[in-house]
Amino acid sequence: MHTWFECKVRYEKLDENGLPKKVTEPYLVDALSFTEAETRISKEMQPYISGEFTIATIKKANISELFENSAGDRWFRCKVNFVIIDMEKGTEKKVPSNMYVQANDIKDALEFLFKSLKGTMSDYSVTSIVETAILDVYPYVAPDKVVTKEQPDMVYSVQATEEPEEEEAEDIQEDTEIVEEE
Repeated sequence: MHTWFECKVRYEKLDENGLPKKVTEPYLVDALSFTEAETRISKEMQPYISGEFTIATIKKANISELFENSAGDRWFRCKVNFVIIDMEKGTEKKVPSNMYVQANDIKDALEFLFKSLKGTMSDYSVTSIVETAILDVYPYVAPDKVVTKEQPDMVYSVQATEEPEEEEAEDIQEDTEIVEEE
C-alpha cells in the first residue's frame, strides 16, 4: 500500500516578462515517512530547478488509489462512494474514497476512472471530480529493480561494484540473470 505525501516546493523562476517571481508548486511523493518524502522530493527537484529551493510544506495526502494515464497532463481528485451492505443491521453504508486520476479534462478523468474501476465487485458512485494543482507524481521505484514496458512482469537486477572494461561488459551481459518477480 502506498503512503502519499503532498510536498510544496518554493523557488524563484522567471515570469513572462523575464522578472524573477517566487512560486510554490505542489507534487505527490510516495514515501514511508515525512523525512523520506523530503529527501525524495529534494532529489527529484534538483535537476529541474536552478538555484535555491525550499520544501515549504509536507502533509499526508488522503489518497486510496492513484491511476496514471500517460495520455493525461493534469491530475484530478475523484471522490467515490462505495456501497457496503451491513448484513447484521441490514443497512447500506457509503464508504468515501479519494482517488487521483491523470487525464486531460474532466470527461477523460471520468472515463478513465470508470475504466480503472471496471472489475470492482461493489457498487459505487462518483460524487465529485475536481482538477488539482498537482504538477507531477513520484511513485516509489526500488533502486535495484528496473521494469521495462515490454516485459512488465520481468525484473532485471544487475549489481556491479565498478565500471567494467569493454571486454568484461560483454561477459557481464551474458551472465546477467533475469529474475521474475513473485
